[in-house]
Amino acid sequence: MKTFEEKKFNIPKLKGISDKTVEEHLKLYSGYVKNANEILSSGQFERRFPFEFNGMRNHELYFSHFEGGPQPVNPGSPLALAGHEEWPSYEAWLNRFKNMALTRGVGWAMLVWDPNSKRLLNNWVDEQHLGQLSACVPILALDMWEHSFVADYQPSGKKQYIEDFFANLNWRQIEENFANVARA
Repeated sequence: MKTFEEKKFNIPKLKGISDKTVEEHLKLYSGYVKNANEILSSGQFERRFPFEFNGMRNHELYFSHFEGGPQPVNPGSPLALAGHEEWPSYEAWLNRFKNMALTRGVGWAMLVWDPNSKRLLNNWVDEQHLGQLSACVPILALDMWEHSFVADYQPSGKKQYIEDFFANLNWRQIEENFANVARA
């Protein structure tokens, strides 16, 4: 039987997010991979599988954003141009996205691509698996579970964690994510 493989990430030193938090976060990701494989090998697709599977995939996307170190948005990239069709400016999108991320609760703030309407959409996903928009593909994923920020920011530091998340992004990776799904 095929199994899911744990990906290895080359994450540089991050602004505001400690090496210890990254290390613990990667261990959590490893657990999602292990649990998804265990559920599949048991021959039963239990209700827990979507949680473990999406936890694995969401974290793979999240960690990929940091590889290669911070790189700014390319204003002429296909991703930026698609964004301008939805929002008046990058800053307008960013403000809406950050406000969504500050929503009370645990889950993920995501920028997704709807291949049917050819539109970018902001999407809040509760936990790992509740509220994902059908047929939409995540392009950008911001983990808003406490394990992502509490050790470095405390519960009241959610806003600073979000600021540092964006300061650490390699937009070339995110633009590549978009290019891969937009041409499919």
